[in-house]
Amino acid sequence: MIPVVTPAEMAAIDAVAPEPFEVLVERAGAAVARRARALLGGTYGRRVVVIAGRGHNGDDGRVAARRLAAIGVKVRVVAPGEPLPSGDIDLVVDAAYGTGYVARGPLVDVPTGGAPVLAVDIPSGVCGLTGVASEGTLAATETITFAALKPGLLLHPGRSLAGRVVVADIGLSTTSARAFVVTGDDVAAWLPTRPVDAHKWRTACLVVAGAPGMVGAAALCTAAAFRAGAGYVRLVAPEGTGSHGLPLEAVVTSRPVERWAADALHDVDRFAAAVIGPGLGRAATARADVVAFLAGCPVPAVVDGDALAALGPDVAEVVRRRVAPTVLTPHDGEFAALTGGPPGADRLEAARSLAAETGAVVLLKGPTTVVAAPDGSVALSLRGDERLATAGTGDVLAGVCGALLARGVEACRAAAAAAWLHGAAAEAGPPAGLVASDLLDLLPTVVPTRSAT
Repeated sequence: MIPVVTPAEMAAIDAVAPEPFEVLVERAGAAVARRARALLGGTYGRRVVVIAGRGHNGDDGRVAARRLAAIGVKVRVVAPGEPLPSGDIDLVVDAAYGTGYVARGPLVDVPTGGAPVLAVDIPSGVCGLTGVASEGTLAATETITFAALKPGLLLHPGRSLAGRVVVADIGLSTTSARAFVVTGDDVAAWLPTRPVDAHKWRTACLVVAGAPGMVGAAALCTAAAFRAGAGYVRLVAPEGTGSHGLPLEAVVTSRPVERWAADALHDVDRFAAAVIGPGLGRAATARADVVAFLAGCPVPAVVDGDALAALGPDVAEVVRRRVAPTVLTPHDGEFAALTGGPPGADRLEAARSLAAETGAVVLLKGPTTVVAAPDGSVALSLRGDERLATAGTGDVLAGVCGALLARGVEACRAAAAAAWLHGAAAEAGPPAGLVASDLLDLLPTVVPTRSAT
């Protein structure tokens, strides 16, 4: 996993560095100069403008300017807000403010003429903690950051403004990091192989889903659990659902539309994991049924969709009584129903807070998926894009997570791996017209090997 630290955590890392500040600045400036040279594609006759502020970020830019000038680049250093020199510019280096400051207006008062922009640590004007950007922030072609990624480079709109992100090692220890970006190698290492003596019940997943008119959600979740490696999936669906549109491999049992908890819990101890919520509906007894099911379910459980709505602000009271791990999978609206308000700009802290309150793993959905454990550790998945903004994709994600729990993957890793696989499947789909059921066939094709990224 790739470490991620907040600006405050980065300042603490800097403070305990074994090398003096001047040495670290020299290393950072040298790394900026190397990336600038790579973007320039040469040095002879090249013109570079370095926007350097008065702080440490500006110090990095000034070192880079000196090093570039030493190899023949024509360099001009300007202050933030100062007009750029006239004529062609081959590269703009944004070393104005860095992670500790959000600009209040444009950094330059003339266009860059289409020249590429290399941001130092983070595009100036982007909040290093939240990714929120000020008006006039200069979008980067590439951002070079030091020692570890920063949340503002991973959360939109900062993520969109950062361009390609390169992490430079300048000799600082990031062992104190509590947040990480999930890679394909991580997912490959977490997923267990199926033993030669495997039996379907060893990875059995129970799905409690569907309501009149919402059978599609149940079908997507059930099929996704199979595609993600569950050996056996039982769907507990409302009476009269039938099997039309449901996976052929699924075992379907009926439950009443209301007061169904006892039916859903039948033989629950035979299963390795459970999923409850996709398309469950909002019947009057929904809260009582969901609470009773979770109280009586002795295996790891994914709580999704309508089950989250049923729990609402009582989520901590209910989940903390469970004896097995729980994964909550809210989008922003469901998060607000659980906590009384939206996540806000600091999405890492929002997910951490809910995880600490409930004792559950929280998978906060969004363009960057944030997975928080009760101990404060965070995993972020950058896979997936706007193609996932279509009905039913969340039901697929819940099924994948349930299957990984059933396969014995630890809860936080199961949620993070599910988000990664879900996003990777979307990226493998058509550029337009993707529907949730497309993900089902794509999921097995994106399971990574140890060399994946």
